[in-house]
Amino acid sequence: MIAIVKYNAGNVLSVQYALQRIGVDSIVTDDFEVIRTADKVIFPGVGHAQSAMQYLKEKGLDKLIISLQQPVLGICLGLQLMCKHSEEGDTTCLGIFDTQVKLFSSPALKVPQIGWNNIYNYKSELFNELSEQAFVYTVHSYYATISEHTTATTDYILPFSAALQKNNFYAVQFHPEKSSVAGETILKNFIQLT
Repeated sequence: MIAIVKYNAGNVLSVQYALQRIGVDSIVTDDFEVIRTADKVIFPGVGHAQSAMQYLKEKGLDKLIISLQQPVLGICLGLQLMCKHSEEGDTTCLGIFDTQVKLFSSPALKVPQIGWNNIYNYKSELFNELSEQAFVYTVHSYYATISEHTTATTDYILPFSAALQKNNFYAVQFHPEKSSVAGETILKNFIQLT
């Protein structure tokens, strides 16, 4: 069973619907034991880093997530919360990735970045069979800096991490559930991880 972490941050149902489209059953839950024993865990999110971290701490999910041994996929805010620190609300995050999350700043380009962008420099099995420079859908004002954990890169204002990985923890800044064939490929690759 795939557990989708419910933690007061939006977008969980669109992830569940995307999994249904590729024939995968899942459950949206904040139940400690269900998440701990799931085959795989997806940690999505749209919202504010500080309030999301507060909810995770109140439910004890912060300690649970960092202790998980099965494959875990963070999406958008999920990726940012898996990093060390976010400028959004000056938030101390889960620290799975030793990476900083910063606010985009540009007088010339709109923030948030909304729309399609390409990703490149793949370094993870998450991107197996994905064409180089694949296009994915993004909506975000904050970004994870390039680090030793970066497994795909993209550019908007500056180069930043489109994806991160450390051990069993995978994360993408974009929304695979809204990224057409490329997104389905990434979700299928995650489901096939052992």
